Amino acid sequence: MLSLRTLARSVPRTVSRSLAVSSRSAVLRPVSSVPKFSFNQITKPACAAFSTSSIFRQAAAEGDIELVAKLEDELKHEKASGLEDLDSSVQNIQYVLQNNSWEVKDVPGEQEVVLTKKFGNEEIRLTFTVADLQNLTEQEDFDDAALDEMDFQSGHQPANQGRSGNVSQHPEDRVAPADRELDDLDRDLEPSFPARVNITIEKPSTGALLIQTVAQDGLFQIEEVSYFTKPDLAYAQTAEKDWARQSLYAGPPFENLDEDLQTFMERYLEERGINAELANMIPDYIQVKEQKEYVRWLENVKNFISA
Repeated sequence: MLSLRTLARSVPRTVSRSLAVSSRSAVLRPVSSVPKFSFNQITKPACAAFSTSSIFRQAAAEGDIELVAKLEDELKHEKASGLEDLDSSVQNIQYVLQNNSWEVKDVPGEQEVVLTKKFGNEEIRLTFTVADLQNLTEQEDFDDAALDEMDFQSGHQPANQGRSGNVSQHPEDRVAPADRELDDLDRDLEPSFPARVNITIEKPSTGALLIQTVAQDGLFQIEEVSYFTKPDLAYAQTAEKDWARQSLYAGPPFENLDEDLQTFMERYLEERGINAELANMIPDYIQVKEQKEYVRWLENVKNFISA
């Protein structure tokens, strides 16, 4: 669904601008039929340069009008169908936030979202960003290009024609119709995208834990658990703090730990409400926020150009 929404934005929804382009090119095209005069007759007024530049300003103004019209068209489309396509995601977000004690910091125009809550004497903070959705789109484009190149290099033959004249089959031709229907159903139920979530748990005068995770398909996959005596290093909100944090031992990769230790650490998070329900909500929240930010971006650009 994500890739389809991304593709839909790139499909043009208006008639091409050939008429405007041809009119502008006609203004700027030199005319060979103009009679030539002698050197003494060519006496241009001082304001000729200004009349020439006004042609270019007029062309730019026409372009502005077309651009604003296209932005308005895109805005109408996104406002009419954007959040409707994400209705189930919106409902899931509302349900989770209404039935839990998480407080949300979501500043319009910013990419990062922060969830906070108290658990005993602990301050728990989760951060994630819309940028993960944009990075995923770029990675999908790269993967599609790589697959196309692999298909080309493999010398994929046309269906029903082999090199020796025998019948050749594509891999999909060897799949039974019933299995093919199940395969189509699996594609419709494609997994959610991975969202990187940083979890910090702070105790007074005790330091803080930084737990780096990826939320996907109802799971928080822990990648690394780090401890810092100074909580501000766990947050690392400045370049200086981030540099200082990188010089410290961050702990082993989580997958290298004893399996029982991994299980206890996962239960540690679940007892604090960092569970499957939240892991399903975060990718939904990112998609909804990205849609809102896209509409806001369209409005800001349109208002600037038309001002």
